[in-house]
Amino acid sequence: MTTVYLALGSNLGDRAANLAAALRHLEPKVRIDRHSRVYETAPMYVTDQPAFLNMAVRGETELAPWELLGFVKEIEAELGRRQGGLRFGPRPIDIDILLYGALVMYAPELEIPHPRISERAFVLCPLADIAATVRHPALNRTFGELLAAVPGKDTVVPLPDALPGMLAEAV
Repeated sequence: MTTVYLALGSNLGDRAANLAAALRHLEPKVRIDRHSRVYETAPMYVTDQPAFLNMAVRGETELAPWELLGFVKEIEAELGRRQGGLRFGPRPIDIDILLYGALVMYAPELEIPHPRISERAFVLCPLADIAATVRHPALNRTFGELLAAVPGKDTVVPLPDALPGMLAEAV
């Protein structure tokens, strides 16, 4: 079993229900043992779109990295994400592999750790909830340190405690 960290985001439809559905779909092959709070975040890169709900999860999987990528892409498709749309555009669900154990790999379709973790407050805020002392395997800085240095934290707002409680029921 390998420990993985995943980022989940949604900005179309019932965003909270989309996150909960993604958690349920992950569970057969990713045993989730921790999740962050849920944050509402302003869109980045393409700003003319609805706000996102974002969260991070930690889990264990027996899937190899490429198998995990295929599995999360299947979940995204099942939950209504269409391939070939606007890069960084609106979507009902987005699942990114942030970390896969201590693996560092670079391939055109899959980079681990995720290549833009350190520039994204919307990833670092939830990730720091569950992994503040974990070190980025390539940058050799903790996620708490990376969060302290990233701009845009003011666009990442934790939601009331009730929402994460509802999501916890999904796992």
